[in-house]
Amino acid sequence: MVTPQYEILTNSRFYLEITLADSQECIDGYFMECHGFKRSQEVISICEVTPQKWGREDAKVGRVLRTKLPGNSKSENIILKRGLCVSGTLWRWFKAVEVGNWRDQRRDGDITIYDQHADAKARFRFLKAWPVSYKISDLKAAGSEFEVEELELAVEEFIRVNPQGNEITL
Repeated sequence: MVTPQYEILTNSRFYLEITLADSQECIDGYFMECHGFKRSQEVISICEVTPQKWGREDAKVGRVLRTKLPGNSKSENIILKRGLCVSGTLWRWFKAVEVGNWRDQRRDGDITIYDQHADAKARFRFLKAWPVSYKISDLKAAGSEFEVEELELAVEEFIRVNPQGNEITL
């Protein structure tokens, strides 16, 4: 029997892959920070009254019973940050959605997390993403920080897949 080995992965070794339409670049962006990767399930609370009497002997109402059930799943928006560069690829993607071409602009992507030996150990896939917000960081005449470009993506689905890219099943 093989004993599984566990390693805590760091958040600094990742690769985000997304291919944009009509891109003239070999790589559309190097991202310094990515956050918002969250999938959650809504909770439905049901309250019902059972015929079981409780309390005083002359009680006229039944017992109140509360139950929580799983509801719809949803994926949160993803925020990507990178150093602002001369490439206009992300801006063109945002503008294509803004002028009404959002359906054709939805893209799938993967984020792969690596261990310290540069081996892929965890992979997540986001489906049908499209930009909803574009922003650059504040400017300062006396500043020396990198200018940061931020893109927020609406994501229809966020799932974990195995490191080879196949969906993890039950």
